[in-house]
Amino acid sequence: MIRNTRSAYGIVAIALHWTIATLIIGMLGFGLYMVTLPIFEPATYSLYQLHKSIGFVVLALVSLRILWKITGITPDLPAEMPVWEKLAAHLGHISLYALMLLMPLTGWLLVSSSPLGLPTVFFNLFQIPHLPTPEFLGQKADVSAFFTAVHGWAAYAFIAVILAHVGAALKHYFISKDKVLQRMLSSKA
Repeated sequence: MIRNTRSAYGIVAIALHWTIATLIIGMLGFGLYMVTLPIFEPATYSLYQLHKSIGFVVLALVSLRILWKITGITPDLPAEMPVWEKLAAHLGHISLYALMLLMPLTGWLLVSSSPLGLPTVFFNLFQIPHLPTPEFLGQKADVSAFFTAVHGWAAYAFIAVILAHVGAALKHYFISKDKVLQRMLSSKA
């Protein structure tokens, strides 16, 4: 089954979900590691280029996932699920989508506004242009510091939302014993 139905996710939604989830979890860990490295080491520069390249892959896949979502249907939540739980699920998904966009966009903006002016080279293939960014009283460093802070704090928020998402999925499987988790594992759920 390629497309979603009212009772199950299709193979495209499942593949995008798990591919993006794997990349994001890896990128969060990678980012937490990178900020501990000496910034002006050549090896650090290479790791940042890799991080930025994967970030653009994530941005492209998330854009594709959002397009797929708005042009299709989303499986219904179980009818017996309490209203507050349905609301929490919707808010959780909105948070996940917002953070999936916020993280790569703030990363791109922080690099674009950096006074260092370092390029972003996508997997050593081609250069990605910087976004136009405002200056605060002629100070690019202030703008870059702002986007750096947003990117960092959003990473911690993302970790919290992912943990809540995983916890909710496990709650559905082990406690509620419904098919919410299984339908993201197989299009035959």
